[in-house]
Parts: sequence; C-alpha cells; structure tokens
Amino acid sequence: MMGQMILRRAGIGLATLWVVSVLVFAGTEILPGDVAEVMLGQEATPVALENLREKLGLNKPAPVRYLEWLQDMATADLGMSQAGGTSIDKLIGSRLYNTMLLSAIVAAIAVPVSLILGLLAAMFPGSRLDRIITSATLCLISVPEFFIATLLVLILAIQLNWLPAIAYITEFNSVWQLLRSLAMPILTLCIVIAAQIIRMTRATVLNVMSSPYIEMAILKGVPRKRIILRHALFNAIGPIVNVIALNLAYLVSGVVIVETIFAYPGLAKLMVDGVQTRDMPLVQTCAMIFCTTYVVLIFVADLAAMMSNPRLRHPK
Repeated sequence: MMGQMILRRAGIGLATLWVVSVLVFAGTEILPGDVAEVMLGQEATPVALENLREKLGLNKPAPVRYLEWLQDMATADLGMSQAGGTSIDKLIGSRLYNTMLLSAIVAAIAVPVSLILGLLAAMFPGSRLDRIITSATLCLISVPEFFIATLLVLILAIQLNWLPAIAYITEFNSVWQLLRSLAMPILTLCIVIAAQIIRMTRATVLNVMSSPYIEMAILKGVPRKRIILRHALFNAIGPIVNVIALNLAYLVSGVVIVETIFAYPGLAKLMVDGVQTRDMPLVQTCAMIFCTTYVVLIFVADLAAMMSNPRLRHPK
C-alpha cells in the first residue's frame, strides 16, 4: 500500500512536470520578438533575420522544436545558449551554486528559529509573548519583500553603514566574511519565510491541541510543554513540513526581486536576463529547474506527512 502511494505521487509529479513543460514552451513562444532580432539589432534586415533563424533552428514548426527540446531535457542535454553560443550547463552551473548557497544559509537560520518561535507561541496562547509574535508575523506577511529589502538597505547600509548594500560572491577566508557579504539578502529572505512558518506552526499545533486525546492528557495533569513536544508536534508534522517545503522551493525559484535588488548572481536573475535577450532555451531550462525543485520538495513533504500520519498510510 505504501509503495503504491509513493508510485502514484511520483507519477503525479512526472505528469506535473510534463504539463509545466508544455506551458513553459508555449509561454516562451508567445513572447514578442526572438533572439535573432535581439542579436542583430539595427542590422536586422529580412535576409539576415531569415539566415540567422535558419541557423538557430527557429524556422522549424513549434511542435517539432518542443519535441526536440523535451527529448534533450529527458536526456539531461541542456543544449546551447542561442544568445551567447555558450553551453547552458556552464551558464547555469555557477548561478545554481549561488542560489543553492543562499537558500541553504537562509533555511539553516530561518527554519529552526521559526519552529522555536511557533512552538513558544503555541505553548503560551494568549500571553504577551504570543501576542507579540502573532502581531509581528502578521505585519511581516502583509509587507511585500521588495519593501523589506529596500528598508533594510536604507537602515543597515545607508544610515548605519553596517552592511554592504549589494551581495557579492568572491573568495572568502572565513564564514564570517561570507555571511557579511550575503547579509542583506539573507535577512530579507529570513524575514519573509520565517513569518509564514511561525504562523503555520502555531496554528497547526493549536489545532491539534483541541483533539480529544490532548484534552484527556490535560485532564490528567500532564504539563502543556510535554503535551506539545511529545504528542501534538508529531501529529502536526504534515502541515508544517508542507509549508516548509513550499518556502524552501520559493528560496530557489521565487527570489527574482531579492536577487535583482541586491545584484546577486543567482539562477532567478539569470532567467530574467534570458527573457530580456529572448534566449528561450536558457529560460526554459531555468523554468524547468524551478518546477522540478517544487515537485521534488512537495513529494518529500508528502512522504513526511505519510510517515507521521497512519491515516494517510492506510486510507479507508
């Protein structure tokens, strides 16, 4: 039964990737202009455009180009960049590393802190600590990330001159130098994702606390801290893991604004550059990497939910 559920979810994930591949290809096809016009610029005569399109394979029918691209993606052949003629593997390699580095640092800081604050708010509902945490997270969720980033630059970089206004990747002699150079995007992303995880942790644990077996433990005089840590938290793992997975996927694919504001050379900014130059193979590859990240993390979250909840492992 467990194996069938895993295979079913894996099949759904593959189907999702196929649907997204169709949407990504169709979306890039309807963009105005093409890479030939961008490359030729003012020298874009009809003859020159026709020759360059023929050279790049842009004159082939869209279904043929989609099937060729899908076959290359299935065999991990990312192809060549149409704008620069460079292998897409080389273009993505360093950018993907930068994005994963930033995501790993943010996750290592934000996830544990968020879980602790969410559990503290659930342990003392209605207290001053709970009201402060709830109000702060509600305010942070309501504020767009570009405003948070701009405010941090204004205060920490311009007014106080504590941190650099842009993020830069160079050779580092210590972890402190790395953290200081990436401090602004790290702080911005930690604030953005921590607020959501804190609220979901608090809400999920309090929802479990209303269960009959929890009420029985309270009537027996079991301390609230022990009830939450030993009983409620384990049954609240599913929703918490799901929101963590969604936020981790956001760190990889949804940080275009943060990377742009802080001039961080990540994968999302590379995708934006590809859109500007109409480099469709590059855009399509970045989009599929983002989608694959989402699908894999949601798949892992589903597995964690099934492992922690017997009702999901043995449905009626």
